[in-house]
Amino acid sequence: MDKKIYNVGQDMTVKGGSVSDVLDNVPSVSVDVEGKVSLRGNENVRILINGKPSALSGMNDEALRQLPAESIEKVEVITNPSSRYDAEGTAGIINIILKKGSAIGFMGSSTLSLGHPDNYGASVNLNLRKRDWTFFNNTAYSYRNSPGYTAYNQQNFDTSTGLISNYQDEYRATDRLRKGLNINLGAEYRFNDKTSITNTIIYGNRNSDDLVKTDYANYNSNKVLTVKRYRDQNETGTDHRFQYAFNFEHRFNEAGHKLTADYQFSTSKENEEAIITETVLTTNTHLPTEKIINKDHSKSHLVQVDYVLPIGKDKKTQFEAGYRATIDDNNIDYTVGTINALGHLSVNPNFSNEFAFDQIINAFYSQFGTKKGKWNFMGGLRLEHTQLNSTLKTTGEDFSKNYAGLFPSIYIGHEFSESQQLSLSYSRRLRRPWSRFINPFVSRSSSTNLFGGNPDIDPTYTNAYEVAYLKRWDKFSLNSSVYYNHSTQVFEMIALETGNFVEIVNPQNPSQPISVPVMLRRPINLSDEDRLGVEFTATYTPKTSWRFMWNVNFFHSKTAGNYSYVNYLGNTVNQNFDTQDTSWSTRLTAKLPLPYKIDFQTNISYSAPRKSAQSEREGMLAANLALSKEVLNKKGTLSLNVSDLFNSQKMVADTRTKNVFSHSEMQWRKRQILLNFTYRFGNMKMQQKQRRQQDFNADDANFEF
Repeated sequence: MDKKIYNVGQDMTVKGGSVSDVLDNVPSVSVDVEGKVSLRGNENVRILINGKPSALSGMNDEALRQLPAESIEKVEVITNPSSRYDAEGTAGIINIILKKGSAIGFMGSSTLSLGHPDNYGASVNLNLRKRDWTFFNNTAYSYRNSPGYTAYNQQNFDTSTGLISNYQDEYRATDRLRKGLNINLGAEYRFNDKTSITNTIIYGNRNSDDLVKTDYANYNSNKVLTVKRYRDQNETGTDHRFQYAFNFEHRFNEAGHKLTADYQFSTSKENEEAIITETVLTTNTHLPTEKIINKDHSKSHLVQVDYVLPIGKDKKTQFEAGYRATIDDNNIDYTVGTINALGHLSVNPNFSNEFAFDQIINAFYSQFGTKKGKWNFMGGLRLEHTQLNSTLKTTGEDFSKNYAGLFPSIYIGHEFSESQQLSLSYSRRLRRPWSRFINPFVSRSSSTNLFGGNPDIDPTYTNAYEVAYLKRWDKFSLNSSVYYNHSTQVFEMIALETGNFVEIVNPQNPSQPISVPVMLRRPINLSDEDRLGVEFTATYTPKTSWRFMWNVNFFHSKTAGNYSYVNYLGNTVNQNFDTQDTSWSTRLTAKLPLPYKIDFQTNISYSAPRKSAQSEREGMLAANLALSKEVLNKKGTLSLNVSDLFNSQKMVADTRTKNVFSHSEMQWRKRQILLNFTYRFGNMKMQQKQRRQQDFNADDANFEF
């Protein structure tokens, strides 16, 4: 099995940043301006914390932006996981390993960060090992302001003539303020050299304050202004996450023979409130003040047992089996209403709902691996049974899904020499629908765009194949792979005409208001998708302190699917989802010394244009750089890093449907400059040894076979 391990502790460009910043510097991984994580261009990637699902990784992209970079020890990228791992994630798995001290004695470090736009942070990392006890703690506080913007230019077409009927421009300026506290506290006790237990508590607390100011301008077909509006949205939120984990490990007398047992409990409480005011400037009309309240609470239990048994005299054959149960309980309460003259909330029942769902997944796996000469073989089978129950409390409707699946995995590797290896692998994966996709209640994205989930939607299944080749020379290494994924029952978002229209006042002709159709989007299982790609990662280390790494990924995807329905007029509407997309991405990382004992590092990435059934996205360039210098007799490090050096990390796209053409541009966060100071204390010899080892592997990948 190819497990690429990236030690990110010495990545200077992410000091004072978040997990999203760290992942965006890892080969094969990319994070777009909205925070969505992709692996080889595929967004359906499973993110684990310490090898398990976690409330810290969350169900949304915002959760990863709150976990500080200083808490991470390494990142594991598994593109074709074995049966030992969850079947979830058709693109593969990203496993984030948090710091956990193991050095004898007492050691620690603290980091202070100061940046522009307003960005402040402080973190402390402590480790104490004495006799049979090890205590570790990582605590970080951050204050981040991330100004950004979104712009839309939209053309609406007359459904009967196909000519442009009107235009709408939208500019949205956003200020996002995040204040977060994260604590990772744990203790390990060793009964003897074979048996140990570890208890870990992780706590995260986030407060957010977002201000979104939006200007709208509507024009007729001759580009004459008809309506000008201003919208102000002030959203505040709190997010509390807690996780307790218990681990038991017993190693038997034979090397590699071990039993582990884990229990994990996590909870998340996310509350958001938004106040929205809107004014029609052309008529000086103030629309009713709107309030949105969203409460998303969840609990999760995980129980896992794994057993590994070496077989044979040479112990080169291994049997492994395990069981995992996860129980997720979620409740989402969404309320929309207007504030009356007395300041009281008048709830709109048409767009308010409470949705509860629980999901139980039982998984059993077994795998067998052996090594014969220069050949390695590992085969496994995983059984996962999913029971999903949901209730739309607003209407009293109950829904349930019950399905099981077998997920085999095969790995064959051949070592031509210690420096040259070839492997072939296969695995079956799935993608389960998330809560929003199964909630049937119709919610409102805007007055003309509605969304409703589909409780009958099934998982997407993927068969993944990969051939990988690794070659190492004295100062150079090359890892290449060819991969192919075939997915069935792929989720597609269909658009349905509701037959309703929203009328906008036309100041030039009040008797003829502008009518905008109301559309309903809903996910269904529709398409098949094929994805073929090739990836190369080259690492060059001419000297101990010089490192260069280049990663490039080419892929071609093809989607096939067609959907037809009869609209409110009795006409048949066809939606074709057939599309092909060829794209690529590349990343260059360089680290080298400068005069006066200053270290320099830069990360440059480029994502080529992408195309889907209804949209085309332009290419995007991003560049980060950092300078660092050790001070105070190597007890301290002063660093300066710049994220998005050219202020070019923007998502620009064109979207085309039958009746609408839209051009959009979005920048989630503007260029950021951070000054960081780290001070180390305690067992300095051990710290320097660990830092040298981390520095040696910082931009390289280790491969486990």
